[in-house]
Amino acid sequence: MYNEQLRQSTDYKKVRLKRTQNRRHSRHISILLIVFTSLIGFAAANRPPRFAIDGQSEIVLRLKESPETKVGTLIYTLKGYDPDNDPLTFGKRNSHDSEIIRIENTGGNEAKLYLAKELDRELQDEYAIVLTLTDSHYSDHSYVTQSLLLLVEDINDNVPTFLPYQNAIEIPEGSGPGVISTLEATDADEGAYGQVVYYLQELDGDNDVFSISTHQGKGVLRLQRELDYESKSLYQLRVLAIDRANQGPVNTGTAAILIKVKDIEDQPPEFVEVQAVARIAEDAPVGTRVLRVRAIDGDRGINNPIAYSLEANDLFDIDRHTGIVHTLTELDREEQSDQVNGAHILRITATELSKSNTQLAPVSIRTEVTVIVSDVNDEIPTFGQSLYRCEVNENAQTNTPLNFIDEDVQNFVYDHDEGNNGTFRLFLDPPNDLFEIVPELAVNEANFMLRVKNSKSLDFEQFVEINFTIFAREIDEPSRWSSAHVQIFIRDQNDNFPEFGQAIYNASVLENSDQGTIITKVEAVDVDSGDYGTMGIRYTNLRGGIAHLLQLNPITGVITIKQHGGAAFDREIISRHYLTVEAIDNVGQGNRNTAQIIVDIQDVNDNAPTFPQRQYETKLLENKGEFETPLQLEARDLDLNGTENSQITYEIVEGLYRSNFTIDPQSGLLQPLHHFDFEELVDTDRRSDRQAGGSMREIDLLVRARDSGIPMLSTVVPVLIYVQDVNDNPPIFQKSFYAKTVPEDLPGGSSVLQVTAIDRDGSSPNNAVVYRIQTGASDKFIINSESGVISVAQGANLDPDLTDSKRSIYTLSVLALDGGLGSSQLMSTATVNISIQDVNNKLPLLKELPALQIVENTQVGSLVYRIRATDSDQNAILRYKLNAEHCEGRNEEGALVKPSEYDYLGAFELDPIEGSLKVVKLLDRERVEHIKLAITVEDLAAAKGRQLVEGFLSIQVLDENDNNPRFKQPFYRQSITENSINGAMIVNVLAYDVDKNRTITFALEGNPTYRSLIHLDAQTGEIVVANKIDHEQHQWLNFSVRATDSGLPPRSSLVDVYVTVLDENDNNPYFIGGSKNYTISEQAVPGTRVATLQAADADAGDFGKITFLMDRISSQGKFTIDADTGVLTVADRLDRETKDSYNLVIEAWDNYQFGFLAGESRNAFKQVFISIQDENDNPPEVSLPTSCVLITEYHELHERIASIVGKDADDPATPNGRLNFAITQGNKEGIFELRQLDPWNAQIFARQSLRNRFGNYSLTITTRDLGLPTNVVHSTLDICVSDFNDHAPVFVRPLHNTTVRVPENATVGSLLLQAYASDADMGQNALVRYRLKPDPLGSYKMFELNADTGELFLRQPLNRERQKIHELRIEAYDQGLPTSLSTDLDLSVYVRNVNDYEPQFIVNEISINFTEHSDPGAERIKLPDTIDKDQLELDDPEETPSQVCYFIVRGNEAGYFRLDPESHILTVDRELDRELVANFTLYVKATENCANETEERASGQQRRRMGIEINNKIAGHLRHGATSYDRFKHSRQLRSAEYESDLAPSSSAETELVSYESYDSSLEAHPVDDPPVEPPPEADSTIVRVQVRVLDINDNPPRFRSKIFTGGITTNADFGLKFMRVEATDADEGSNAKIGYYQIGEIRQTLSEGLENVRKAPFLLDPETGEVQLNFDPQKGMKGYFDFVVLANDTLGMRDVAHVFIYLLREDQKVRFVFRLQPDELRSRVDIFRDTLGNITESIVNIDEIKVHENKDGSVDKTKTDLYMHLVEREDNSIYEVSDVLKLIDSHIESLDELFKELNVLDTQPAEAQLLTAGPTKGPLFVWLVFTNLFMATLLVVILALCASQRNGYRRQLRAAKVNIFRAHSSLSLQHTNEPATRVPNTNKHSVQGSNPIWLKGYENEWFKNEETASIGAQDSLDDNFLAVATQDMHETLKGTAKLFNHSNDLNRHFNLYNQIDKLTNNAQILARKLETTEL
Repeated sequence: MYNEQLRQSTDYKKVRLKRTQNRRHSRHISILLIVFTSLIGFAAANRPPRFAIDGQSEIVLRLKESPETKVGTLIYTLKGYDPDNDPLTFGKRNSHDSEIIRIENTGGNEAKLYLAKELDRELQDEYAIVLTLTDSHYSDHSYVTQSLLLLVEDINDNVPTFLPYQNAIEIPEGSGPGVISTLEATDADEGAYGQVVYYLQELDGDNDVFSISTHQGKGVLRLQRELDYESKSLYQLRVLAIDRANQGPVNTGTAAILIKVKDIEDQPPEFVEVQAVARIAEDAPVGTRVLRVRAIDGDRGINNPIAYSLEANDLFDIDRHTGIVHTLTELDREEQSDQVNGAHILRITATELSKSNTQLAPVSIRTEVTVIVSDVNDEIPTFGQSLYRCEVNENAQTNTPLNFIDEDVQNFVYDHDEGNNGTFRLFLDPPNDLFEIVPELAVNEANFMLRVKNSKSLDFEQFVEINFTIFAREIDEPSRWSSAHVQIFIRDQNDNFPEFGQAIYNASVLENSDQGTIITKVEAVDVDSGDYGTMGIRYTNLRGGIAHLLQLNPITGVITIKQHGGAAFDREIISRHYLTVEAIDNVGQGNRNTAQIIVDIQDVNDNAPTFPQRQYETKLLENKGEFETPLQLEARDLDLNGTENSQITYEIVEGLYRSNFTIDPQSGLLQPLHHFDFEELVDTDRRSDRQAGGSMREIDLLVRARDSGIPMLSTVVPVLIYVQDVNDNPPIFQKSFYAKTVPEDLPGGSSVLQVTAIDRDGSSPNNAVVYRIQTGASDKFIINSESGVISVAQGANLDPDLTDSKRSIYTLSVLALDGGLGSSQLMSTATVNISIQDVNNKLPLLKELPALQIVENTQVGSLVYRIRATDSDQNAILRYKLNAEHCEGRNEEGALVKPSEYDYLGAFELDPIEGSLKVVKLLDRERVEHIKLAITVEDLAAAKGRQLVEGFLSIQVLDENDNNPRFKQPFYRQSITENSINGAMIVNVLAYDVDKNRTITFALEGNPTYRSLIHLDAQTGEIVVANKIDHEQHQWLNFSVRATDSGLPPRSSLVDVYVTVLDENDNNPYFIGGSKNYTISEQAVPGTRVATLQAADADAGDFGKITFLMDRISSQGKFTIDADTGVLTVADRLDRETKDSYNLVIEAWDNYQFGFLAGESRNAFKQVFISIQDENDNPPEVSLPTSCVLITEYHELHERIASIVGKDADDPATPNGRLNFAITQGNKEGIFELRQLDPWNAQIFARQSLRNRFGNYSLTITTRDLGLPTNVVHSTLDICVSDFNDHAPVFVRPLHNTTVRVPENATVGSLLLQAYASDADMGQNALVRYRLKPDPLGSYKMFELNADTGELFLRQPLNRERQKIHELRIEAYDQGLPTSLSTDLDLSVYVRNVNDYEPQFIVNEISINFTEHSDPGAERIKLPDTIDKDQLELDDPEETPSQVCYFIVRGNEAGYFRLDPESHILTVDRELDRELVANFTLYVKATENCANETEERASGQQRRRMGIEINNKIAGHLRHGATSYDRFKHSRQLRSAEYESDLAPSSSAETELVSYESYDSSLEAHPVDDPPVEPPPEADSTIVRVQVRVLDINDNPPRFRSKIFTGGITTNADFGLKFMRVEATDADEGSNAKIGYYQIGEIRQTLSEGLENVRKAPFLLDPETGEVQLNFDPQKGMKGYFDFVVLANDTLGMRDVAHVFIYLLREDQKVRFVFRLQPDELRSRVDIFRDTLGNITESIVNIDEIKVHENKDGSVDKTKTDLYMHLVEREDNSIYEVSDVLKLIDSHIESLDELFKELNVLDTQPAEAQLLTAGPTKGPLFVWLVFTNLFMATLLVVILALCASQRNGYRRQLRAAKVNIFRAHSSLSLQHTNEPATRVPNTNKHSVQGSNPIWLKGYENEWFKNEETASIGAQDSLDDNFLAVATQDMHETLKGTAKLFNHSNDLNRHFNLYNQIDKLTNNAQILARKLETTEL
């Protein structure tokens, strides 16, 4: 960079001087010089030449020293000129410096200057030379000189050289950081090339130990940290001296220094050879070599001698110098003084014998070795004593241990030899089947135990004493044995229990029994003798709920009542009691047994029936046959259900109208016998005056309830019945239609007409009439609500012109409403038509006319404006014309234009009718510019006077701009040089416009880039330079200039301008892209392309041509570059080890060929950095330990096992020189891991603990470098892991601090538990033995522990009074080497009584709640505790009650719940969903058996039989056979007696209750042929029923039952009618299921007619019920349908939407279906009927109403239901007429057959009869037509009656022949269900009287026909025959019906026989049966 700057400042090639004046001045000077030279030529003949150096005084050249500048290089071009144009010769004066150059004259005025010798700046840095110039005329004036100064510039060509230095330095280890040495290197170069910086390298990579810094040109070498001789004793340092060249090559000098570390005594000795374990036989002679150890000095550089010593030992010794261990005396493995199982631990010390006093580390080190003495068989088995005395109870169970009588008995045998030498077998002599010895085989030492082998032969009466011998004999040498004598005594026992005659005693007693009453007597027997037998039995411990009220005789067992119990003997409070009684032998001190007594309290009739209410009230509407709310009286009797004491009968005993009511004697249902008429009731009670203003009257009844007991008891209750009047008469208008015509100017308040209506109800307010206008008033009319007078509203104007729709007729719908409340309110409607008469009295209305503009030369016939005038009168006639008198016109100056001068009015024409103003001739703006026209409008139909209005229309005539500006030249062309100054003139453009708009502006158009370089004056048109113009960017500038005038719209023209830009060489070359680093392989061959350099020059032509040059010194001949293409290639072989990088300097020159020598070239430099890439050609080298690395299984995880050192000769900075280590084989279990510290070092560690993993491991270490291709080296590392006995036994069972509950009467030798411990070691180290440790109280003597099996037996009898708790400690020890390890287990033996009772729940059922979808375990509920009689009997407050565990035994099959057995907490284990399952019933079992593990059943069976309990989760209880003690059997059962009494025979004394002691059913053992009958959980008081209710959350959105709801309303529907309901359901419950309904969006009307006046919402939606309410008054003539969207959402905002379609229909468009179903039945199935009917008929079916069938005479038939509906066409949404519906049903009758049969459809008919309407008479013709129609109608009726009569006779005969009994839905059919049912008919419209029988031939049973349409029977009528055989009472009842049958001419009245049957009170069933037979 420095050289480049120097060149730019004084470049010898740039000899052209800068111009100081511009070209214009230069041109003037040249002219002057020519003139001056001409004058001189005349004055002198020869003039001297001159050097062309542009005024410089000296030529200065700067050259880089060789080889940068080579000899022969052209370094300068000399130029000169001669005024005489003579040839010139250049030369030099001879001197020492002039030899450096050589001049070559080329002819003319130039000469070449070449370098003649190499330049060396270090020898000479500058040369002064004198140049000469002559023109060959050797005169004074023709010879001139010029000084030349040649400066030599330095290059980096000298390597730094170190001055003499110390190359070997010794440093003691432990020395602190500091300066070690100072080095200095020199560089002959100057500047940065001669400055030196020092760097340091350590050959092994330890670069952090030493450092070097540069200080005042010297390198200061320092020690950074302390040295350690043991880690590294020699360091090889390389000091680098590098110059500070900032470009080009960098030279480096090297100095090598060897650092030696001097060792000091700072390390202790080290053992290098240690044998961890050695073996020697115990009979080895004295002095035998055992092992050898070897240690060395830790300081390798000093290596002091080592002395060995052994810690005080009587058996072994060590040689001080050699380290050999040998024996001192004879060995005995059985000696226990200083060894464990023959293992001796020797502690050996190695001491360093230092020769100096500078020791810094310990001088000794210690290690341990184990010497194991092998065994020799030199002992025999030996017993602890020679005689053993034992005792055992008779009938002792098998495996019962025998108790040793002697104190401190030593029941053990030992042989301390090892292995088989110490293994011996134990046996009895002589052999017998009564007893056995355990263990049979033992090793070294064993505690033996004698136990019962056969309990059946062990009887005190047969054997009193038994003697035998026990032997211990070695298994390998039978000759080695010993023996001991055994003496056994048999003890007598009380071994029989009292047995009751019955397991359960059932007794009964009357409630309220007296004192002394005998309840029952219990008896028990005992087969033992004396007090142990029956004679010693005592009855005691009578327990139960009433035990304190009873007396138990302890000898006889009689139980009597001791005192009155009150509620205890009241059956209504408690009906059953449970008692338990005990029988104890040995006069109440021996064995005991328990029996259960169930006492039933018998009922006595001591409670009268009671009513829950003091009186009953109900309401009955008049004309109703049922109460508004059904009234059912209910009395309760507390006496026993199902007996006569609680059987209740109801009857009415008092009341004025009691004969009009009936009460069911059994159910108490009170019903009226017939309808009541409010007006006919007698008001006898004053309270009626208070009832709703006299609209309600009261009926009093008195009802009695009595039971059937003896004596009979009864109770009466008053019943009040309120009969309420019903509003059943609507108001009636005198006329249904009113009409009146009034003028439009009728003032407000004027009366129009009066309407009148009356109501025939007799009570107020039902007969009060009020009037209101329902619709049509439009706020114009009002009505007096009392008088009915309709008048014009105050302030109302009837003028139709003032209304929006010009309404002239008002149709008012007037309502007359009575005083009924709510839906009972009745009303009627009258129509009032009011016509408004118009009056023509208003002026025409002409709105303000706008100001118009029109362009001159507008086309003739163009419409200018259309004048619109309006008149609010109906018959107005309007005419338009121009008023010439008021019109005027003005020119541009504003002067008036006379019509005579220019007829501007003639240019327009106004249509008098349409008002259209048009142009009829062309306008000239220059003649007239502003026109104002006067327009007149007149109404020719005015009633009074002349109606005339006038308006003015202003018109402005606009000018047209029709001439474009013009330029003076067709185009402009000009040129300009680049870099011209701003403001330089380019061209001036001019334009003109012949139009009046003469103001012209200029603007540039074209390329925006060109426009930014120039500036155009918009007013003058001058174009000048605005910015720098660069030829390299723009060779020419082409643009356009637009000239625009000021016209509207403006007009313009364009002219093109062409500007040529002339070029100059004003740009330097530049390289494309910055500095870049390139990498090439060291194996690249010459010619390999490295890169392509690109350079550019913005100039054109030769000025832009680039030539590339490269510095040969920087490339050192390894690279070359193409001068033209810039391709950089390899020129010679590369070697990375010789040089790994190059910094090349590249030059780019422009115009090099022509301008280089003339100084017309420009250049640029660039540095290219090339790195030589290394190739992976060297494999890694790995250093590993050669021998096996010895570690122990206690090796710590953080301690290193071995180190791996690797190296690679390749470049360490690249992957080729970096290594990766891995364990590839021998580590399958992942025990070891390799941790790589850096790319060349790694260490092996243990990944996991090595305990129990002893052995030899061979690991394969794979080392690979990271280069490609990868070099791989495999090495082997051996690791030896030695084993130790390092695991102590661990107790598996029982748990620590376990308490064993043992009954006080447990037999000696009983097995209490089995301890089991495991050892993680293997082999002999894992062999576990057990023994009891002595305790201060001597409790260990009470028990015996098997050393091999760990079984704990009872050794001595227990005495609870002497000691209740025994604390024991069991030791488990292994046989491991070198030392034995042991573990202690503490347990407590608690002496207790027999657990007699199971825990029991005090309630039968528990109710709990869980929330659905809650997280499992989030909700925790603790179940209630149980009671246990055993806990009540605890006599010691410190005694811990037994653990009670809960288990789910039923109801949790799906696994929804989890019950913790110990904490009794119930949680949810699976997510609950209330919508799937809302309730669960769980049965929870409570038991003290908290274990359910099958592996403990066999081992714990004996303990369970004995009643031994262990309070951990290992031991438990197991049920046994009939001979075992069953605690469930003797427990107090709260809920099982009733069940047991049903199962067990009354005389069986051997009945056994099934126990639920354990919830695991697999624990029960039942005979295969006789499976047990388990009682239900409800009968077991240890089981409680848990009712789980799942609480709801709002997690379900509401759902509409259908996405589309359809309905219809008739045109006579009442305002406010609720006619349909949209219903949605929510699967949630409670408030979460509360649904709100909302109407969203607008209510759309489709195909509507007559609905224009419905302004507000036509329907309202009840937000709570979803009911749709009518919100307008429908009127006849309205048509169409509505649709809208409803939304249902719940309280959380979840929602659903549905679409609602509501159709307007007439009342006569409804169809009625008659069903023989109850309304509730039909409602539940109506959806199926609607959907099926709609699918078959392909129409929309809308259900309008469902109600009880009403006959035509007004009576109600409860057996039938009427369904009203209408059908809608799906395509056009039109409503079917009734006739079309019936035809549609007929056409699909076959498809509908099954549906109609299933739903019992009786008939299909129109909803109402078609009424004939008549209008007012209009002449005689109308009267004649009416009379004719009446006559024809009468004739038609007569003919139809005759036809019907004849047809009825035929059908009666036909039905009588094919009659079947009707069974469907009748009360009789329910009693005879086996009889066949009849077929169900269809609903064809012909299924009425007179229909074609062919249609009904498939339905012989025509009972389905509506009785309303049945005709009167003839002589052969089956109905008449039936009535003749009726009873007399029935005959009287049917007398009235006969009258109805005689009215055959009244077609509108029909006899409803079923309705009459309902009124019959006697023989109703007979009549119904006969009727079902004969109705057809």
